[in-house]
Amino acid sequence: MEQTVTMTVNGKSVSARIDRRTLLVQFIREHLQLTGTHVGCDTAQCGACTVHLDGRAIKSCSILAVQADGASITTVEGLANGDELHPLQKAFNECHALQCGFCTPGMLMSAVQLLKDNPKPTEAQIREGLEGNLCRCTGYQNIVRAIEQVAASGS
Repeated sequence: MEQTVTMTVNGKSVSARIDRRTLLVQFIREHLQLTGTHVGCDTAQCGACTVHLDGRAIKSCSILAVQADGASITTVEGLANGDELHPLQKAFNECHALQCGFCTPGMLMSAVQLLKDNPKPTEAQIREGLEGNLCRCTGYQNIVRAIEQVAASGS
């Protein structure tokens, strides 16, 4: 069975007729061709698919696209302002907070939410805020440092 969904993604209105069983992550990647949102586990455990739904970080592999009908979605592609990277994107680059980059979009989206909820987190709060986002490469230290850098700058 198909259904038409309409939502705002990265500030642009989109509409498509989709199978009602389509996950939000599939809709974002396959229908909208926004491939920054990654599919890592399909069980909502790795966090690579994290996006913002109406301003809150969610794992887009855990909800259907029809559940996001009428919502506002921000993906990692929507963080930058044109050619100007988001402060967290800059800090991840400067602090070498990525290696293979697979987890990076989800880490960034979770970090944005973390700093929105707590602009001055401690290291322990940052680590707790990143629970549910798995990285197999970095050991997390540089990711934590990048978030601390942005928090310290007040960006």
